[in-house]
Amino acid sequence: MRRTPLYEEHVSAGARMVDFAGWEMPIQYQGIIDEHMAVRNAAGIFDVSHMGDVLISGPTAKDLLLKLLTNDISKLPVSKAIYAHFLNEQGKIMDDTIVYRLGEEEYLLIPNASTTGTILDWIGRHRTDQTVVDVSSRVACIALQGPASVRILQTLTEDDVSSIGHFTCRAIDLGLPSGDLMWGGKVLAARTGYTGEDGFELMLDASLAASVWRRILSEGRQDGVVPAGLGCRDTLRLEMGYLLSGTDFDGTQSSVQTGPSWVVKWDHDFIGRDALKADSERKDLPKLVCIELRARGIPRHGYPIEFEGKAVGHITSGTFSPSLKRGISMGYLPPELAREGQALDVVIRQERVPAEVIRAPFLKKR
Repeated sequence: MRRTPLYEEHVSAGARMVDFAGWEMPIQYQGIIDEHMAVRNAAGIFDVSHMGDVLISGPTAKDLLLKLLTNDISKLPVSKAIYAHFLNEQGKIMDDTIVYRLGEEEYLLIPNASTTGTILDWIGRHRTDQTVVDVSSRVACIALQGPASVRILQTLTEDDVSSIGHFTCRAIDLGLPSGDLMWGGKVLAARTGYTGEDGFELMLDASLAASVWRRILSEGRQDGVVPAGLGCRDTLRLEMGYLLSGTDFDGTQSSVQTGPSWVVKWDHDFIGRDALKADSERKDLPKLVCIELRARGIPRHGYPIEFEGKAVGHITSGTFSPSLKRGISMGYLPPELAREGQALDVVIRQERVPAEVIRAPFLKKR
């Protein structure tokens, strides 16, 4: 398995390490529920250095990304980010991604860990005169998430981090070595995340990652920051109804099935557009919905969903919500059942547990 630059930090902190998409990653430290609630109430830091990092630059970089992505980046300002899907020619989702516009002719693309190679190959098939550089091995990423995130990050820099807007990125100075490093030794702080809480994803040269990780834990101790693993990252994202690549879509679904609706902008010509348009006009395609249990039980991936005793779908993501203290899940349903308030059953160990379709997110904004 591959290891991130923070591997030794995880081991020394007593993390339980697991295989995730070929990477040896921390699933938990003290416990998933404790880490989950720390992020909701204070702050947690995650190692997400296993994600891909691809720089695309040149006068026609925008044209390439317009062709590759469902969302429209044509008016994306410098320092802003956007969420989008990659589709194949059949209109099915290959991956989801965030794209940061770093300069007039430079973009940073973040594919998922399990799909980075596939996406690089896909970009290579469609690029013309653009410069495409895979910097995944050079870039580490630390996600600082939770209501105390701004206060904690501010202790590390004289730059005003509170002025970094949502889905905006800025290079900040943490007093790190400069020289021949990514972003001159500065940290690219993006006001993005995968938890539903305020926070930052800090992208920096891999050689500086361990130092910054330790500083955040030290400076943020009084604010309750804890190291957090992939286990609570999953429960946090599911409470918000966020998609997990390879689980909530596996290459057989399209963006009109998964949503969100704003991820597709129809007024530009992207790969898979015609097939996706045909999907949008179909009345029989299953839709991904949020399903909340109305009795005790924990829904898991693959569990059947039934309506009036007949199988109508299966769970893609499911867990026990530490915040809500009940079982929550996502799954595909026929369009006539994919409506808010629809009653149905999730089959858990051969027992039908009553459930209901709800509008995302499970955890409403506080």
